[in-house]
Amino acid sequence: MNPKQSGRRRFLKGGPLLAAGLAVGSIPVLSGRSQTPEDEPPQRSSKSRNSYGERSRFENFSQRRLGGHLSRDYGFRNPMQDQLGIITPVPLHFILDHDRSLEGLPNDPPDLDPKTHRLLIHGMVDRPLTLSLDDLKRLPSVTRFHFLECNANGNPTGPNGEPRRAVTATAQDTHGLTSCSLWTGVPLPLLLEKAGVQKSATWIEAEGAESEHHTKSIPMQKVMDDCLVVYGQNGEAVRPEQGYPMRLFVPGYEGINNVKWLRRIKIVDEPYMGMLETTVYPSLRVDGKSRWFQFEMGPKSVITRPSGGQQLAGAGFYEISGLAWSGGGKVRRVEVSTDSGKTWKDAQLQDPIASKSHTRFVFPWEWNGQETSILSRCTDERNMVQPTKEEFANLFKISVDYFVTGANQINHFNAIQPWKIGSGGSVTNPLFV
Repeated sequence: MNPKQSGRRRFLKGGPLLAAGLAVGSIPVLSGRSQTPEDEPPQRSSKSRNSYGERSRFENFSQRRLGGHLSRDYGFRNPMQDQLGIITPVPLHFILDHDRSLEGLPNDPPDLDPKTHRLLIHGMVDRPLTLSLDDLKRLPSVTRFHFLECNANGNPTGPNGEPRRAVTATAQDTHGLTSCSLWTGVPLPLLLEKAGVQKSATWIEAEGAESEHHTKSIPMQKVMDDCLVVYGQNGEAVRPEQGYPMRLFVPGYEGINNVKWLRRIKIVDEPYMGMLETTVYPSLRVDGKSRWFQFEMGPKSVITRPSGGQQLAGAGFYEISGLAWSGGGKVRRVEVSTDSGKTWKDAQLQDPIASKSHTRFVFPWEWNGQETSILSRCTDERNMVQPTKEEFANLFKISVDYFVTGANQINHFNAIQPWKIGSGGSVTNPLFV
């Protein structure tokens, strides 16, 4: 048998949906960025192959600098529409720092020497501890998949023209303030056990080593559940912008709890009530009251391919792909609609499916070339379901119009994100536009 013919038969037998896509001539190409011509001669890096590697010059997607009301902070959005699997490469991991100079400009990450940096654990303990990075690495460690997410991720409102609700918005614009990594570190309960936490302690106060000493209060119940002091990310040391040499990691909670450049944990019996905890972190409600100490991120999903800014080449087979996650545990189910929300079908969840981690989902789709919208919704292991924007508005007793006209940021916004497919194959953002 001709080996080329044998291979072709195996390819065509890969599944009826794939064959259906080939039946129209070829699988359409989904494009989202320009490509370098294939006939250009390859260029090799001058770096030694034994040094720290570089990606191909043909791969040019990158982080995007924050704009609008977040521009006062140092930060970048993750290009999640270009991500494969669930792990975000560290150079593309989203960044958001609130540390600013006296002139109001973002500071560079602190340059901390791991040989001299120390973590102090004190307060309501019997045996205060001072730990170096080497001390931590001598202790039993764990490695876990976990997502990290800013509480403003997906936020549809905000002044100064942040492109979150623009028709041209990409998945990076709408949901790029989350990333997922494989984190390595020491369980915080182990450290507190060594310090001898007193029974009346109910909170911790964690503090970073940057110039403004970001401080966050976290309830002891969460601390003793699954919090970590991490020093590794995706197989290497955490990088300076991610908290080198060590950071606190609070799985499933909003990003501001994950104190970077960790230098101090004080065990206390009430929240610290620091300046940022009482002024910046609470969310103002329409009735004039505020939501304080918001913690867990709700179930959320977003289709990353096809998504905003991409272009379908024509009718035919496409694999819809995206990411889902929940601060409440594992993703149990993701449903996809390809008819603007009229009907829903289960997507396939790809391994690994870890608690409080991004989960990749895929769904086979035969596009007929007609205008439609595609959507996804996530259900977590506690049966919490990602809401529509109307359901989210009802929960907070506001009108849907408030998302567009309201002057205040809506944190923890996890409403279903649609992508509109035009008859010509363009993919745009119809949410609030």
